Amino acid sequence: MERAEPDDLYPPIDPYDSGMLDVGDGNLVYWEVCGNPAGKPALVVHGGPGSGCTPRARRYFDPDRYRVVLFDQRGCGRSTPHASDPATDLRHNTTHHLIADMERLREHLGITDWLLYGGSWGSTLILAYAQTHPERVTEAVIASVTTTRRSEIDWLYRGAGQIFPEAWHAFREAVPEAADPSEVVPAYAHRMESPDPAVRERATAAWCAWEDAVLSLEANPGPAPYSSRPDRAQQALVRICTHYFSHGAWLKENQLIDDADRLTGIPAALIHGRFDLGSPLITAWELDRAWPEAELTVIDDAGHLGGPATRRAVLAALDRFAG
Repeated sequence: MERAEPDDLYPPIDPYDSGMLDVGDGNLVYWEVCGNPAGKPALVVHGGPGSGCTPRARRYFDPDRYRVVLFDQRGCGRSTPHASDPATDLRHNTTHHLIADMERLREHLGITDWLLYGGSWGSTLILAYAQTHPERVTEAVIASVTTTRRSEIDWLYRGAGQIFPEAWHAFREAVPEAADPSEVVPAYAHRMESPDPAVRERATAAWCAWEDAVLSLEANPGPAPYSSRPDRAQQALVRICTHYFSHGAWLKENQLIDDADRLTGIPAALIHGRFDLGSPLITAWELDRAWPEAELTVIDDAGHLGGPATRRAVLAALDRFAG
């Protein structure tokens, strides 16, 4: 099928099937499938954590050749209960729960194995899933590579303040109870659990303002990626992000790099912007060196959000892996 112009993505497509999967612990995960029912299975793993899947993600796949599965991770998007509700218990929302959800979804749809595509937090979840279930992964296409090491979290929520000192000062001042920079993320997580909606709203606004500042030098700017989201989506995103990042995503430090040998035999395309201030290139470079079947493409004019060259590289990889 020919791609649509002017952005080279495939034409918009609607799901031919969707549903709510009971994954236990009172959680229902939204899922949808589009493309060719007989095509190559592929799973879109969204970022955030807590962003939810988007219709645009469907358009990276040739609908004649792929059977594309998308899902909203626990607590966000159309999954229930929603993390914007302070009554929603996040104790059963961890990296390991999400890996289990992906497996349950694969089994529910009768899929033997699938290609995984995602970026940012999605890349962490892709790597964690693939290292747990390597026999279920045919290929991986990963943009804006992250492994959610504590060192990466420290960079994003402290180190990048060397580049944006004014914005980081405001970010830290919003949680004065954090006596040390290492306490900033846990302090935000605590505030997002407050029964006072005003406390949660102020924490959400301050967190999103900082995230937007880190991405403010992107070569291909658009609407503020965090603050422009609907209020409910912002609150869920910040609550889930702070929950995950204050726990180091429940992963050992450097786990996903150290255990890259578990990915042996899985071809992968890693695509990363050289000017990614949210997730510096070093992580993608280290992963590429540890994963023989991975091929790293560095986009010299892109940051974390990518741009035309990033999009073309992702499309080329997905077209190549379609067979």
